Amino acid sequence: MTTWITICDTCKREGWDAETQADTDGERLAALIEARAGDEARVRTRRVSCLMGCDHGCNVAIQAEGKLAYTLGRFEPIEEAAEGIVTYATQHADSENGRVPFREWPVAIKGHFVTRHPPLPETE
Repeated sequence: MTTWITICDTCKREGWDAETQADTDGERLAALIEARAGDEARVRTRRVSCLMGCDHGCNVAIQAEGKLAYTLGRFEPIEEAAEGIVTYATQHADSENGRVPFREWPVAIKGHFVTRHPPLPETE
């Protein structure tokens, strides 16, 4: 099953300056995640203009049909963060219900969980 990484591309971390930085921090993190996830068949990415987690920027959501979904934030737009996010999304895709044991989490995502959402109920 496919797991989606939804990336807020409008996130700006404290200190971001439009005059000195052409891209937002969210755009920079999105590009890193997209490059890292490019060859991963079980993971897809998409950008959105706001996840409304501005106090926690940079934000991503990890989602798949019928599984627990997570919002993660407070990332720096760096390669290590992108690698951890994609690795976790792959683990999420491989899981039955969206739960990945803590001991298997990449170090780069520990401490970055903001919310967890139960799967939507199936419609009749």
